[in-house]
Amino acid sequence: MKKNMGNIDKIIRILVAIVIAVLFFRNVISGTLGIVLLVLAGVFVLTSVMSFCPLYTLVGINTCTKDK
Repeated sequence: MKKNMGNIDKIIRILVAIVIAVLFFRNVISGTLGIVLLVLAGVFVLTSVMSFCPLYTLVGINTCTKDK
C-alpha cells in the first residue's frame, strides 16, 4: 500500500476519533449511533496509523507530501 495521507490529515482524524471516544464513554452519545461512531473512530485511528485511506484511492485524493 502506498501512503496517501499527509500529517495534517492524520492529526485531524486522530483528534476526531478522540472526541468521539470521549463522547461515547461519557454517555453523551449512545445506542446504535454511538457504536457506529465508535467504529468510525477506530477506522480513523487505523487509517492514520497506516497513512493509507482506501477511500482516497477510489476518489483519487493524495494529501501526502512527496519527499524529494
